[in-house]
Amino acid sequence: MSTPTIAVIGGGAAGLMAAGFAAQNGASVLLFETNAKVGRKIYITGKGRCNVTNNCDVPQVLANVPVNPRFLYSALGQFSPRDVMAFFEAHGVPLKTERGNRVFPVSDRAADIVDALFAFVKKQGVQILFHSVQQILTENGAVQGVVADGKTYAADRVIVATGGASYPATGSTGDGYRFARALGHTVVSPRPSLVPLTEKGDVCQEMMGLSLKNVQVTAYENDKKIFEDFGEMLFTHFGVSGPLILSASAHMRHFGSREYRLAIDLKPALDEKTLDKRLLGDFEKHKNSDFINALGDLLPRKMIPVVVRLSGIDPHGKVHSVTRAQRQSLVRLLKAFPVALSGARPISEAIVTTGGVSVKEVNPKTMESKKVQGLYFAGEVLDVDAYTGGFNLQIAWATGRLAGVSAADATK
Repeated sequence: MSTPTIAVIGGGAAGLMAAGFAAQNGASVLLFETNAKVGRKIYITGKGRCNVTNNCDVPQVLANVPVNPRFLYSALGQFSPRDVMAFFEAHGVPLKTERGNRVFPVSDRAADIVDALFAFVKKQGVQILFHSVQQILTENGAVQGVVADGKTYAADRVIVATGGASYPATGSTGDGYRFARALGHTVVSPRPSLVPLTEKGDVCQEMMGLSLKNVQVTAYENDKKIFEDFGEMLFTHFGVSGPLILSASAHMRHFGSREYRLAIDLKPALDEKTLDKRLLGDFEKHKNSDFINALGDLLPRKMIPVVVRLSGIDPHGKVHSVTRAQRQSLVRLLKAFPVALSGARPISEAIVTTGGVSVKEVNPKTMESKKVQGLYFAGEVLDVDAYTGGFNLQIAWATGRLAGVSAADATK
């Protein structure tokens, strides 16, 4: 039983987990990272807090994976959210669960997760090389090693954990797709997911920079409701962004062939009847004012001109002249403020990519390629992605660990 040498390409979530577990299982591991530090993308997840996983069971994780969930049965079965939480707590990072079962470090510092992973791989004896891999070497359908910065490194197994094509500044530049194609793999065209959305028109541009908290967003595809959630969003010069919008975007996979729109409930705590009473109170208070000057207690300043225009009510008509029908129309507008969408922002602005190495060509029980012996894939480079809430990192941890453990199995 010889000790296999494993080259792991990519020092992100999946790569660090793969390297650490491969070494823990007896392999000699070289971890290649293009950046000057490992875990660049982990630092920016969850607004710098790192949404580590989701505190739920495996079926719930799979329910939040719209693309190829069955492929993940084995990986998640062996490293569930509960296992991930136990792993980080055992490595010195106390965790907490927040709204939507999202799990974060108690410290709210993503750096603590990176530090724990870095300490884990170093303790297991992983050698980290801050070099860029140009090529994976094979002979007779089996891995032989890698070429990094012009130098050849022999390896019995190679784990590709390069990420997708989102956030290229963190090192996710699509190299994994290039390696996969060069070795005969099918790559499903990567598209952005968890990405800001562009609007049809310029309604949002007028409110650029305005952040809304405690609103409810409902998304529609061809008038069918496909998403609804409560939280924060932001108007931008191109359309909409923020946590709610990123979550909604994961459900919008057919721009070009289907129509998408949002309805924003600006006052989700009030039903239409209660909101109408609130409006009546505000109108009584400002009864001698122009209509445009009567909404300051109800709406952010930047939003008032837009709402007034969409309401069709004369902005300079006196409040006492607003009819009941106009007021009810205004209530409906506040409960379903419309944003028509034209598409998604570029893949470089996406948190994750949908698409990647076809899972039909990867063994789900080991993460090994069905085409090249000794070649493994883990994390976002694969054609699996999930909604927001810690699910994408859970996939990275689980597939990374499985690839590392499988590649280290020296009995093969």
